[in-house]
Amino acid sequence: MSRLIEGIESPADLRDLPESRLPEVCQELRDHLIEVITQVGGHLGASLGVVELTVALHRVFESPRDVMVWDVGHQAYIHKLLTGRRTRFSTIRQYKGLSGFLKRTESEHDHFGAGHASTSISAALGFAEAAHHLGQQRHVTAIIGDGAMTGGMAMEALNNAGSSGRDILVILNDNTMSISPNVGALSRTFTDMTTSPRLNRMRDQLWEALGRLPGGTSQRARELGHRIEESLHSMVTPGLLFNEFGFRYFGPVDGHDLPGLLKVLERMKQIRGPRLLHVLTVKGKGLDVAEKDPVKYHGVGGKLTDHGDLPAPAPPAHRPTAPAYQNLVPRILEPLARQDARVVAVTAAMAEGTGLAEFTRSLPGRCYDTGIAEGHAVTFAAGMAAAGMRPVVCIYSTFLQRAIDSIVHDVALQHLPVLFLLDRAGLVGADGPTHHGVLDIPYLAMIPDLVLAAPADGNEFRDLIHTAMAHESGPFAIRYPKDNSFHWEEQGQGQTLPLGSWVWLRQGTGPQLVATGALVREALEAAEILAEHGVDCGVVNARFLKPMDSEALDRLAAHGGALYSLEEGTLVNGFGAMLRMELSRRGHGGSLNCLGLPDGWVEHGERRILLHTVGLTGVDIAKRVAQDLGLA
Repeated sequence: MSRLIEGIESPADLRDLPESRLPEVCQELRDHLIEVITQVGGHLGASLGVVELTVALHRVFESPRDVMVWDVGHQAYIHKLLTGRRTRFSTIRQYKGLSGFLKRTESEHDHFGAGHASTSISAALGFAEAAHHLGQQRHVTAIIGDGAMTGGMAMEALNNAGSSGRDILVILNDNTMSISPNVGALSRTFTDMTTSPRLNRMRDQLWEALGRLPGGTSQRARELGHRIEESLHSMVTPGLLFNEFGFRYFGPVDGHDLPGLLKVLERMKQIRGPRLLHVLTVKGKGLDVAEKDPVKYHGVGGKLTDHGDLPAPAPPAHRPTAPAYQNLVPRILEPLARQDARVVAVTAAMAEGTGLAEFTRSLPGRCYDTGIAEGHAVTFAAGMAAAGMRPVVCIYSTFLQRAIDSIVHDVALQHLPVLFLLDRAGLVGADGPTHHGVLDIPYLAMIPDLVLAAPADGNEFRDLIHTAMAHESGPFAIRYPKDNSFHWEEQGQGQTLPLGSWVWLRQGTGPQLVATGALVREALEAAEILAEHGVDCGVVNARFLKPMDSEALDRLAAHGGALYSLEEGTLVNGFGAMLRMELSRRGHGGSLNCLGLPDGWVEHGERRILLHTVGLTGVDIAKRVAQDLGLA
């Protein structure tokens, strides 16, 4: 028996179905999502929570003419299934497959791509303003989660959109259940009243009539009417904040009540101006384990067992097994924090991903989660540092891009000792270009007095954190990948390293491989391969990208053979470019070949595959050197 969703190749097909069949469509979509994502991995909980909402949106609005801007995009898997990508859905987040986020080049229904949160309202207002300017008749909707609404950019956009008067609908997808008591008879009745076409016509007519009153009476009457309306809202709904921003607030409504959603969205189409619909959903809806543990099942990385457990992926056979860098963060920070009461951790809605959730459980009150507000997190840490604390800001490399001005103006310019731990530096894998941390070397190295380092393994990671804690004169940043830490001694003791020092891990008279971070292991592997062909390579662990080791630079400048810089980041103004400048100052006359990421966007796929596509595995590096030497 064929499924209804097999006949849906576009939203138009969904709109052709009888409304009575839509609950079946929702169930089939939910079943298909669970079936596929529990096998191939991906963001599960968020999309399970918006099945009915997505079906309702595509039933009421006419994409691609009407615009839907999904915040972040990990809640848009159902959107993908309804817009012609069902047959390729099993390729999601895989190399050459569907993106795990919205992507404009993937579908005409993906109006705006995003992998960072809190952008949807700003972008939607841009679409609404463009429609007004171009005389287009199209509905514009932003769908934003309650987590993304904590971001400062969302607040800025609400302020601007509310004062613009443009026709824009913001749907707040709230799955925290923090205000669930409001979803009662009174709230539902009030939502029915406020979305009623008849009552909205009467409201508009009354507003126009008040405007025709003589003298100053008109303005005073309208102000009184506005205050009365706001008071009624605040009595039975939590919408006062949004009303203050200039939005008409509606809700909250049950996000799993499909007939109710269809009714309210049809009515919302008839209302003009900025308006916000508050929808309550359950993250992980339809999968018991996901509903019980929405954090764990926000995203899954492999096949689920009968008990809902997620097995860890096996490491490559030729790689030592060691904890992931993110799992080392609490193990290193906790002893330091117990020794020094000034040490605290700060993150921006990434406590689980960065390992700080474990730190929080061990040391309650010593970790601060600012929500999705990276700039605020950095300046907050700057304030703590100025007051004598030693804050450690742990944020993904790609998200820290949003706080560059705060790092420059609020931390570095004031010489404050804030330690930045840049998780997911380099190629992250399936999340793709929105999450690859490949720009942090240039954007951090340009900042005066900031120390930038990258560990080759877990033991060196511990040493670098200890070194940073001993550094009192300014900011310190450590970048590390989403990968295992290669070597880790659980009982090891952290050492304070000489600032800027490099280490020759392999002496050699031939080409010198100057590697940073995770690429140190690749350089060692390349050197071993080349040694089998009679090439005697040297390998340098350039663990400090800034400042650099003066003695090591002098030695490299005097070397007559070829030099290779290796970095898991963009080559544009990256480590290789800085190394070239330093060697030029020392009169280096030999060649320097910079290996890293090209000036472009690297797509999504398994991390090891991506390293190979850009030529940064040990085998690829060895082939490149061999070719340059005329051996291949």
